[in-house]
Amino acid sequence: MTTTINHPLNRKLRMALIGGGGEGFFGRVHALAAGLDQRAELVAGAFSSDPEKSRLAAVAFGVAAPRGYGSYRELIETEARLPPERRVEFITVATPNHTHFEIAHAALEAGFHVVCEKPLTNDLDQARELARSVARTGAVFVLAHGYSGYPLVRQAREMIAARELGQVHAARVAYLQGGLWGIEPGQPAARAAWKADPAKAGPSGTLADIGTHAFHLLRFTTGLRPQTVSATLARFHTARPLDDYGHVVLRCGSGELATITVSQVTHGRLNDLSLQVDGNRGSLEWRQIEPDRLVVRRHNQPVQIYERNRRTAYSDTVRAACRLPGGHPEGFLEALANVYGDGFNAMIRHASGPGLDAGPVLHPTVDDGVEGVYFVQQCLASHGELGAWKPWQPAAK
Repeated sequence: MTTTINHPLNRKLRMALIGGGGEGFFGRVHALAAGLDQRAELVAGAFSSDPEKSRLAAVAFGVAAPRGYGSYRELIETEARLPPERRVEFITVATPNHTHFEIAHAALEAGFHVVCEKPLTNDLDQARELARSVARTGAVFVLAHGYSGYPLVRQAREMIAARELGQVHAARVAYLQGGLWGIEPGQPAARAAWKADPAKAGPSGTLADIGTHAFHLLRFTTGLRPQTVSATLARFHTARPLDDYGHVVLRCGSGELATITVSQVTHGRLNDLSLQVDGNRGSLEWRQIEPDRLVVRRHNQPVQIYERNRRTAYSDTVRAACRLPGGHPEGFLEALANVYGDGFNAMIRHASGPGLDAGPVLHPTVDDGVEGVYFVQQCLASHGELGAWKPWQPAAK
């Protein structure tokens, strides 16, 4: 029987995963999300910086022993020598921040597509070098901002673009967690211990870790482009030497205001990401803890609640992001799978030639990654000058 998976390739894409072994959990999240729609198959990996642990982890991921590599270099070099019908087509990078550049750059230059965890890099020059590598190679690059894959986040984006809220005046994004209170001073972290090391995590803690998600959600949904940025950061817990709380204010191109609040020291908050947008004809609100609801309000009118439902008269883009009928909850894995799916469409177009229409580019790109790194840099610069306003020129070299 002829399959219609990834038409016109009519087969699964071959995936390699770098990272995800040991106590880390997000590598497995990537493997699950990438394979959710049966459009990709994990066939190779380098799952740990320890060669023996990496090869042992291959068994847990269902990867055949010969393709459970001892290092990312071995993986890239060996896979690049395989015939085209066997080698992997894309490599997912789910490793600590400080390794993103070297791994992603090596993968791009060897001819592979890349899916990379955020932040793109710890260094703006490296981020821009990755963007140049993507432009030079023509490879597909997907940045793993999974929240952009939620159907009602995409509905909010379409409503704002269609001016259903009128002229946007302001937007607020908050990303609140409390997990740092689970770490006692001097107690080793059960996982992600590298986040306590500035040499690995980079110059920022919470702002880079979850603030880049909040910033991308703001840009993805509203399209607001900052002109200047002011930030005040803080460190309230002694478990890590980097920021764990912060407020950011962005003045945007036509006078709009946006704020971003991030915290990993708010008691009782698990993974509370929220978006609020104000226009002159209405406002909307979405929260990640209730991802199947989008609330729209207008003055002196009943509150409208949009529910995720593929049988509702949403756009093709929004319906395509839904898998189950309304009332059957979908969550983070499905959202990340949607981002993967957008990337797969781009990879298929790349393999099949420019004549194939794969639809709009919805997945976060390397350019979004550069913006995220620049966002962190300008916020740190502002904080270092007691909240001084800093210009927004991410394209500047």
